[in-house]
Amino acid sequence: MRVSAFKLGLTGGIGSGKSTVAAMLAELGAAVMDADAISRQLTAPQGLAIDAIRQTFGVTLITPEGALDRNRMRHLVYADPTARERLEAIIHPLVHQEIWRQAQVAESAGHRCLVFDVPLLVESAHWRSRVDQVLVVDCSPETQIARVMARSGLARAEVEAILAAQASRAQRLAAADLVILNDGITLAELACQVHQFAPGFGLSLTHIKTPAN
Repeated sequence: MRVSAFKLGLTGGIGSGKSTVAAMLAELGAAVMDADAISRQLTAPQGLAIDAIRQTFGVTLITPEGALDRNRMRHLVYADPTARERLEAIIHPLVHQEIWRQAQVAESAGHRCLVFDVPLLVESAHWRSRVDQVLVVDCSPETQIARVMARSGLARAEVEAILAAQASRAQRLAAADLVILNDGITLAELACQVHQFAPGFGLSLTHIKTPAN
């Protein structure tokens, strides 16, 4: 009788390094279901969410290529508090459907650990009862702001607005079963923290990829 895969909820604020941790878990043999990547697919040209977005927000929110215009949507969300709720009502059910489809495929393929990489895991009541543990990647808000500004070119005020729309640091930590602190450390030190937790997720360190000689 096959044992069910360990289901790990992975979250963290923007710029926390959550995607880096997800990649490290994947190197150890975990299957990662990336909510952000799925959302981008849904809002790409011919994505399943495009028609509903067009009907709800109008053609001005769709690029000439047929994708969601993310810049226009970002400005609309900041200007209209209801816009985020209307957008999430379209996208979230489709994301959940695709995440669980991928999870079923991964478990059938023999993966012992399923990682649900979900930025809004703490904000959503959907997730807590569906995962075995929640792992939060944590850092200070100032570190988040610096990282996002460096990689995206957004102004500080824009990044602060994104942070304000997410769960607070305290809320994420309160929801955590496990915490990885990713502040002022090297990638090697971050990997050490991931490796310490890995056996508890059903992952073996023998999966680590080593450079060829």
